[in-house]
Amino acid sequence: MAARIGGGDQQFNPRLRLAVDKAKAGNVPRDNIDRAIKKGTGDLPGFRIEEASYEGYAAGGVAVFVQVATDNRNRTVSDVRHLFSKYGGNLGETGSVNWMFEKAGQFLVPRDQASEDDLIDIVLSSGGSDVLEDGEHWDLRCPPAAFAAVRDALGSSGVRCDSEEIAMLATQHVRVAGGEAQRVLRLMDALEDHEDVIGVWANFDMDDEELDVAAS
Repeated sequence: MAARIGGGDQQFNPRLRLAVDKAKAGNVPRDNIDRAIKKGTGDLPGFRIEEASYEGYAAGGVAVFVQVATDNRNRTVSDVRHLFSKYGGNLGETGSVNWMFEKAGQFLVPRDQASEDDLIDIVLSSGGSDVLEDGEHWDLRCPPAAFAAVRDALGSSGVRCDSEEIAMLATQHVRVAGGEAQRVLRLMDALEDHEDVIGVWANFDMDDEELDVAAS
């Protein structure tokens, strides 16, 4: 998708550069990466993949936003609808939940990588918007348009990120516990395991003890 939208040259396509870096981090063979880029640029004919997003509610009224890349939208939407239903939720119409999310760049940096003041300087000087505390990480935020600049600034400063993505971040949250929490986490796991899903976000909230119980 990154190659189709922005071309196959990583130097001029930050989104493609990020996708390739993630693939390398996941030990994807170089030949597979090159073949994927050629599929996106059209150098390998007879293959077309497109992005789509789906919205719905999980158990407990939790809003879920799903992003996919697929060569068969009918198959993918059927699979996604089945997973929502299986775990006590339902697939909604376009626009049913996306108003509860904000698209933004997000970087999770281990707390021992840099001080808050240093990260604030790096993030704000490169177009970012915020540095938040998130357990063992610093949670860095930026507008999507500033994602590549913030990423490059962090790299130039020697700051390692555990996660970096253009995310759909919830602007309001729903607390769940017990059986509802278990169904929400199982739905999230099932969606993330689907081969066509490239991103899934939800607005649930639970404390660490509830999270451990639900995950078990």
